[in-house]
Amino acid sequence: MKVLMVLTSHDELGDTGKKTGFWAEEFAAPYYVLKDAGVDITLASPNGGQPPIDPKSTEDDAQTEATKRFNSDEELKEKLANTQRLENIDPSNYKGVFYPGGHGPLWDLAVNLESIALIEDFYTNMKPVALVCHAPAALANTRYHNEPLVRGKEVTGFANSEEDAMGLTDVVPFLIEDKMNQLGANYSKGEDWSSYVRVDGKLITGQNPASSEEAAKALLRFL
Repeated sequence: MKVLMVLTSHDELGDTGKKTGFWAEEFAAPYYVLKDAGVDITLASPNGGQPPIDPKSTEDDAQTEATKRFNSDEELKEKLANTQRLENIDPSNYKGVFYPGGHGPLWDLAVNLESIALIEDFYTNMKPVALVCHAPAALANTRYHNEPLVRGKEVTGFANSEEDAMGLTDVVPFLIEDKMNQLGANYSKGEDWSSYVRVDGKLITGQNPASSEEAAKALLRFL
């Protein structure tokens, strides 16, 4: 059984001069949930090759059991260094898709035409689509039956209060919570930094890094 994981290729945190990318825990935790269940995982990104890892997600206070496992997993590091280009992905080969967050997706996956088409294809074909933290940004321009895909759907994603705590409210191109509300989604959130996942049909969204494992388990249940 094959699942696709889509990672950002964007590494600039606005015009701050700082780096961003994907959040290590949000990649590692879901990857191992799926891998340990026997799922065959393909990694892809807009540019292919090594996607940028948010440097903050590699600091000591951001480490979890999953990231520690990743840090010593040379096979996965090699696989990550060679992600496929999104334009070469055939969605019909996969049973579902998972999008890890980090701030990167706000800039590239939100507007990437291959990613948008991919999500719309999975959703139209009733395959589970899971996105965590900032990755729901990838839903910003997706459509279903000529209206926003998330309209009327129960969703979550990185909360305004969490972005404010990061000090990045004025740096990011848009706030996930605001965007979901603008698109007519039924956005809700749990406590800041605690696991909170919403499942609406085959659409799975997680609020923050702590939600990534639970979101992957929700995806696994559909598989």
